[in-house]
Amino acid sequence: MAATARCQYDSQRRLTRPDPRGPNLASLSPEYAYTLRMLRNSNIADNEVFERARLSRDARFDGRFFIGVKTTGIYCRPICPANMPKSQNVSFYSTAAAAGEAGYRPCLRCRPECAPGTPAWEGTSTTVRRALRLIADGALDDGDIEHLSGRLGVTSRHLRRLFHKHLGASPLAVAHTQRLHFAKRLIDQTTLPMADIAVTSGFGSTRRFNDAFRKTYDRTPRELRRRRAVSEPSAGLTVQLPYRTPFSFAQLLQFFAARAIPGVEVVRDGRYLRSVTIDGVHSIIDLQDDGANVLLTVHGAGTRSLLPIIQRVRGIFDLDASPDDVTSVLSRDKTLKALLRKQPGIRVPGVWDGFELTVRAILGQQISVVAATTLSGRLAKRYGEPTDVSVPGAKDEQTPQLIFPRPEKLLRARLGDLGIIRSRADTIRRTAKAVVEGQISFDSAQSVDDFCQSLVEIKGIGEWTAQYIAMRALKDPDAFPHSDLGLLRAFDAPDRERMKPTELKSRAEAWRPWRAYAALLLWSSGENSGG
Repeated sequence: MAATARCQYDSQRRLTRPDPRGPNLASLSPEYAYTLRMLRNSNIADNEVFERARLSRDARFDGRFFIGVKTTGIYCRPICPANMPKSQNVSFYSTAAAAGEAGYRPCLRCRPECAPGTPAWEGTSTTVRRALRLIADGALDDGDIEHLSGRLGVTSRHLRRLFHKHLGASPLAVAHTQRLHFAKRLIDQTTLPMADIAVTSGFGSTRRFNDAFRKTYDRTPRELRRRRAVSEPSAGLTVQLPYRTPFSFAQLLQFFAARAIPGVEVVRDGRYLRSVTIDGVHSIIDLQDDGANVLLTVHGAGTRSLLPIIQRVRGIFDLDASPDDVTSVLSRDKTLKALLRKQPGIRVPGVWDGFELTVRAILGQQISVVAATTLSGRLAKRYGEPTDVSVPGAKDEQTPQLIFPRPEKLLRARLGDLGIIRSRADTIRRTAKAVVEGQISFDSAQSVDDFCQSLVEIKGIGEWTAQYIAMRALKDPDAFPHSDLGLLRAFDAPDRERMKPTELKSRAEAWRPWRAYAALLLWSSGENSGG
C-alpha cells in the first residue's frame, strides 16, 4: 500500500487537507501529538477525534481503534484502502473485540488480525494490563474467568466491569478475538491443516473452529484459504509478526549479539536463533526482518506450542511498542531528543526466560558485558540440557545446541571453578531456591513493585538488578536502574562532576512512563550498554 496521508489542522484544530508526503515516523508533529492525546484520553463517544484519525488514514493509529461500518456490517483498521464510508455510517471501537461484540465482521481487505499490537499498558488500569498479558499467554483458553480473576486478586464481576470500561468488551470476548485473529493469520500465512490450526489457536475442536469462522466471516476456514495463495514453506513453520515503524531490527540484533549465551543463542547474517523449551519440548526459534514484519520460523516444536512462542517472541523484540508515544514524552529532554533523532525506533529488548535473565544479571554485576557473557556460556555448557533440534542448511556451530539450565539444576551447582566468585555463586543458588519454592515467579499477573521487593530480599540482589529484570522480563516500560554507571556516564561533561544516582532519578521523573526506553537510549550512547 502506498504511503498513507497524514492529517493537517488549522489553528482551530479543524481538519483541512491530507499531506501527500505521508507520515513522518521519525518525528512527532504537534498535530499528531494533539490528536493522539485526545484519542488516548477520550471515550468512545468522542467521534470527532476518531473521525480525524480515520480521514487521515494515518498508519500511526493502526491498531489503536477500529471502525464499524454500519452499511456493510464489517469492521476495519483506520488504514483500510476501501472506499471511505460516510461519517454517519461508521461507529468507533477501542478494540477489535468490542467491534466483534457489537456484531461486526472483520474486514477481509485490511485484515484487522494483521494490525500491530497496542501496548497492554496503554490507556488501561493496572489490573486490565496484567489480565491482557495473561490472556495473551492463553489464560482463558479454557474459558475459566474465575481462575483468571483469582490470579489477579479481584472478583470476576469487577474484572468484567474493568474490561468494559477500558476496552469495551468482556475478557472472554477479548480471548475469543485473539484466538480468531491468530487462526486467521495461520490460514493466510501457512499450509497447516485446519485441524492443527483449530488446536493451535485454542478452539479445542474442529467443530467449534468451523462454527466460529462461519459466524464471524460468513465463510468456512477452507473458503478463506482459497482466497489467498500460500507458498509451501521450505523448512520449519514461518509466521509474520507485524510491528509499528520505525523499528530497528539491526539495533536489537546488536544488543542480543553482545549478550548471546554461547550454545544457547546465535546471532548471524541478520538472524537471531536461540534454543527454547515449552512444556518439555525443545525447539529453535529463528528470526529475521523483512522490512514490515519480523519473520518467525520455529524448528522442532509442535503446533500446540506456536501461540505461546509467538507471544514470548513479541515480548523479546518489543513488537507491540508504540514509538510515537515514547517520542512524545522523551523528546522533551534535550539529551534524549538528540538520541531519538539517531534512534527513532528504539525498543526495550525482552527475554525468553526470566530465570535465565536473572542469572545473567547476577553474573553481570560489576563486570563487563563480555565477561558476563563468557561466564553464562560456561554455566550453560556444564548444567544446560543438550538439544538435538536442527536448522536445515545450518552447520552445528551456527545452531544453538543447549537449553539454559533450569533452577532445579542450579540449587547445589558447583560454580567456583567456572570463574564465578563465591558471593555471586551463592546468590545464584539462593535465587534458584527461591524460584523452585515459589517465592519468586516471573508471572506477568503480579505487581512489578511486589516482584522487585521479593527480588531485593535475596542476599546479593540489589535495586539495580531488580529494575533491570523488571525492564526485560516483566516488560515494565517504566523500570529504571537509576544507579547504573552507564546511565550516569551518559551525562558526563568536561565542565561538571558526574551525575549522582539521586539526581538522575529526579530528572527521570519527567520521562515516565517510558523510563525503560530512556535507559536503552542512554546506554546506546556510551561504551557501557547495560547488563
